[in-house]
Amino acid sequence: MPRHSSALAAAAMADDRADSTAIDSDQPGGFTISDLARDFGVTLRTLRFYESRGLIAPARSGMTRIYSSRDRARLALILKGKQLGFTLVEIRAMLANEDKKGGETGAASVGGLQLSREQVLEQLELLRTQRSEIDDAIAELEASAARFAKA
Repeated sequence: MPRHSSALAAAAMADDRADSTAIDSDQPGGFTISDLARDFGVTLRTLRFYESRGLIAPARSGMTRIYSSRDRARLALILKGKQLGFTLVEIRAMLANEDKKGGETGAASVGGLQLSREQVLEQLELLRTQRSEIDDAIAELEASAARFAKA
Protein backbone atom coordinates (compact mmCIF):
# COMPACT_ATOMS: atom_id res chain seq x y z
CA MET A 1 0.00 0.00 0.00
CA PRO A 2 2.84 2.51 0.58
CA ARG A 3 3.80 2.28 -3.11
CA HIS A 4 0.21 3.17 -4.05
CA SER A 5 0.24 6.15 -1.70
CA SER A 6 3.57 7.39 -3.03
CA ALA A 7 2.22 7.08 -6.58
CA LEU A 8 -0.66 9.33 -5.64
CA ALA A 9 1.63 11.86 -4.01
CA ALA A 10 3.70 11.84 -7.18
CA ALA A 11 0.52 12.33 -9.21
CA ALA A 12 -0.37 15.38 -7.17
CA MET A 13 3.12 16.83 -7.58
CA ALA A 14 3.06 16.04 -11.28
CA ASP A 15 -0.16 18.03 -11.68
CA ASP A 16 1.73 21.08 -10.45
CA ARG A 17 4.41 20.72 -13.08
CA ALA A 18 2.38 19.25 -15.94
CA ASP A 19 4.09 21.30 -18.61
CA SER A 20 7.62 21.14 -17.28
CA THR A 21 8.46 17.68 -18.66
CA ALA A 22 7.77 18.23 -22.34
CA ILE A 23 10.02 16.22 -24.61
CA ASP A 24 11.96 17.42 -27.66
CA SER A 25 10.84 20.67 -29.21
CA ASP A 26 9.78 18.83 -32.40
CA GLN A 27 7.00 17.25 -30.29
CA PRO A 28 5.61 20.16 -28.28
CA GLY A 29 3.35 19.30 -25.38
CA GLY A 30 4.24 15.63 -25.58
CA PHE A 31 5.44 13.36 -22.83
CA THR A 32 7.27 10.07 -23.13
CA ILE A 33 6.22 6.95 -21.30
CA SER A 34 9.28 7.43 -19.07
CA ASP A 35 8.21 10.99 -18.25
CA LEU A 36 4.77 9.88 -17.09
CA ALA A 37 6.05 6.83 -15.23
CA ARG A 38 8.57 8.95 -13.33
CA ASP A 39 6.21 11.86 -12.66
CA PHE A 40 3.33 9.71 -11.44
CA GLY A 41 5.40 7.02 -9.70
CA VAL A 42 3.98 4.17 -11.79
CA THR A 43 5.67 1.52 -13.90
CA LEU A 44 5.95 1.46 -17.67
CA ARG A 45 3.91 -1.74 -17.53
CA THR A 46 1.11 0.11 -15.73
CA LEU A 47 0.96 2.74 -18.46
CA ARG A 48 0.95 0.09 -21.19
CA PHE A 49 -1.82 -1.73 -19.33
CA TYR A 50 -3.97 1.41 -19.13
CA GLU A 51 -3.36 1.93 -22.83
CA SER A 52 -4.36 -1.66 -23.64
CA ARG A 53 -7.59 -1.09 -21.73
CA GLY A 54 -8.32 2.07 -23.71
CA LEU A 55 -8.04 4.42 -20.74
CA ILE A 56 -5.26 6.47 -22.32
CA ALA A 57 -4.37 6.70 -26.00
CA PRO A 58 -0.89 8.00 -26.76
CA ALA A 59 0.08 8.98 -30.28
CA ARG A 60 2.93 7.10 -31.91
CA SER A 61 6.10 8.35 -33.47
CA GLY A 62 7.56 5.13 -34.82
CA MET A 63 7.67 2.85 -31.80
CA THR A 64 7.69 5.73 -29.32
CA ARG A 65 4.54 6.57 -27.39
CA ILE A 66 3.84 10.28 -27.15
CA TYR A 67 1.38 11.21 -24.42
CA SER A 68 -0.60 14.42 -24.68
CA SER A 69 -1.65 16.76 -21.89
CA ARG A 70 -5.08 15.09 -22.15
CA ASP A 71 -3.51 11.66 -21.55
CA ARG A 72 -1.63 13.12 -18.60
CA ALA A 73 -4.83 14.55 -17.11
CA ARG A 74 -6.66 11.25 -17.69
CA LEU A 75 -3.85 9.37 -15.95
CA ALA A 76 -4.18 11.67 -12.93
CA LEU A 77 -7.93 10.90 -12.85
CA ILE A 78 -7.31 7.16 -13.21
CA LEU A 79 -4.90 7.19 -10.29
CA LYS A 80 -7.32 9.26 -8.19
CA GLY A 81 -10.08 6.78 -8.99
CA LYS A 82 -7.82 3.90 -7.96
CA GLN A 83 -6.95 5.74 -4.73
CA LEU A 84 -10.66 6.06 -3.99
CA GLY A 85 -11.08 2.33 -4.51
CA PHE A 86 -12.92 2.32 -7.84
CA THR A 87 -12.32 -0.47 -10.34
CA LEU A 88 -10.93 0.24 -13.78
CA VAL A 89 -14.34 -0.59 -15.27
CA GLU A 90 -15.92 2.06 -13.04
CA ILE A 91 -13.16 4.54 -13.85
CA ARG A 92 -13.59 3.91 -17.58
CA ALA A 93 -17.31 4.68 -17.25
CA MET A 94 -16.56 7.88 -15.34
CA LEU A 95 -14.07 8.99 -17.99
CA ALA A 96 -16.55 8.17 -20.77
CA ASN A 97 -19.26 10.19 -19.02
CA GLU A 98 -16.83 13.05 -18.53
CA ASP A 99 -15.92 12.97 -22.24
CA LYS A 100 -19.59 12.94 -23.27
CA LYS A 101 -21.01 15.47 -20.88
CA GLY A 102 -17.99 17.57 -19.94
CA GLY A 103 -19.10 17.49 -16.32
CA GLU A 104 -22.37 16.31 -14.92
CA THR A 105 -24.87 18.43 -13.06
CA GLY A 106 -25.74 16.97 -9.69
CA ALA A 107 -22.26 15.50 -9.42
CA ALA A 108 -19.50 16.41 -7.03
CA SER A 109 -15.91 16.74 -8.16
CA VAL A 110 -13.69 14.47 -6.10
CA GLY A 111 -10.09 14.86 -7.16
CA GLY A 112 -11.29 15.83 -10.61
CA LEU A 113 -13.67 12.86 -10.95
CA GLN A 114 -17.33 13.74 -11.30
CA LEU A 115 -19.18 11.45 -8.88
CA SER A 116 -22.89 11.20 -8.22
CA ARG A 117 -24.19 11.16 -4.66
CA GLU A 118 -24.96 7.45 -5.06
CA GLN A 119 -21.41 6.69 -6.22
CA VAL A 120 -19.95 8.55 -3.26
CA LEU A 121 -22.20 6.78 -0.76
CA GLU A 122 -21.64 3.33 -2.28
CA GLN A 123 -17.88 3.81 -2.31
CA LEU A 124 -17.89 5.08 1.27
CA GLU A 125 -19.77 1.96 2.38
CA LEU A 126 -17.39 -0.31 0.47
CA LEU A 127 -14.30 1.36 1.93
CA ARG A 128 -15.73 1.28 5.46
CA THR A 129 -16.39 -2.45 5.07
CA GLN A 130 -12.85 -2.99 3.81
CA ARG A 131 -11.45 -0.94 6.69
CA SER A 132 -13.37 -3.07 9.18
CA GLU A 133 -12.01 -6.25 7.59
CA ILE A 134 -8.48 -4.83 7.65
CA ASP A 135 -8.85 -3.78 11.29
CA ASP A 136 -9.96 -7.33 12.17
CA ALA A 137 -6.99 -8.83 10.31
CA ILE A 138 -4.58 -6.43 12.03
CA ALA A 139 -5.99 -7.31 15.46
CA GLU A 140 -5.60 -11.02 14.73
CA LEU A 141 -2.03 -10.62 13.51
CA GLU A 142 -1.13 -8.39 16.47
CA ALA A 143 -2.42 -11.08 18.83
CA SER A 144 -0.29 -13.68 17.04
CA ALA A 145 2.76 -11.40 17.17
CA ALA A 146 2.22 -10.90 20.91
CA ARG A 147 2.21 -14.68 21.40
CA PHE A 148 5.56 -14.90 19.57
CA ALA A 149 6.99 -12.18 21.80
CA LYS A 150 6.04 -14.17 24.92
CA ALA A 151 7.65 -17.36 23.63
